[in-house]
Amino acid sequence: MRIALVQQVASTDRDLNRRRGIARVEEAAAEGAQLVCFAELALDPFYPQRPATGEVLQLAEPVPGPTTKLFAEAARRLGVVIVLNLFERDGQRTFDSSPVIDADGRLLGATRMVHITDYECFHERDFYTPGDRGAPVYETGAGRLGIAICYDRHYPEYMRALALAGAELVVVPQAGAVDEWPDGLFEAEMRVAGFQNGYFAALCNRVGHEERLTFAGESFVTDPAGRVLARAGRGTEEVLLCDLDLGQVSESHARRLFLRDRRPELYRDWLA
Repeated sequence: MRIALVQQVASTDRDLNRRRGIARVEEAAAEGAQLVCFAELALDPFYPQRPATGEVLQLAEPVPGPTTKLFAEAARRLGVVIVLNLFERDGQRTFDSSPVIDADGRLLGATRMVHITDYECFHERDFYTPGDRGAPVYETGAGRLGIAICYDRHYPEYMRALALAGAELVVVPQAGAVDEWPDGLFEAEMRVAGFQNGYFAALCNRVGHEERLTFAGESFVTDPAGRVLARAGRGTEEVLLCDLDLGQVSESHARRLFLRDRRPELYRDWLA
């Protein structure tokens, strides 16, 4: 299976960003991609760079809504699975949300970021309600997909939950700034998660200079043995393509040994 990770600069014009995103999906499909993934809030500026000033609901959009409708039409036309990430409005609540659209254009659902942080330039609690849908895994035309939105990737129990639900590939939409995680730590984290849980991981990062942050790009893909298969450039707009052999999942150490030999009855209470 071939996947594509889109590193795309986001302007303040959502319609323009959508059109550019559709063009990237078309480009990826023409190169044989069966799955196309976008970074965190890929079609908008990264709003949490500053504390909210009351405009939160106006910035968000429903799911399903205009963006998912547009990309669902592209998914159906091109026969590709699409993982988006957008600022979702649901009544009076807002979420960091990743809709998953199957290759026939069906919206299969939307994962909402569970763990919400707050610190300088990442004022996310002003914008995001903690997700209420757990860690779902989607049966798609490109395999069984789990989503770990940015901060959720730091929680081993969340990453393990995706494995226990049968994920073959975990997509990580991220907003990571230049030098935010020095010495390759964020990459090592995904390599270990893939090895311990027996799945591929595809981290798709934002790119471009915005009001207070410069996002790094450097999206990458790891396999169930913890190896890096492909890596995008720092600061570049590009579509990173990578071929995956999902047969490696069932043959991984984690699926043959680690998950089999778990003893949750002994440590369930430790995780409470």
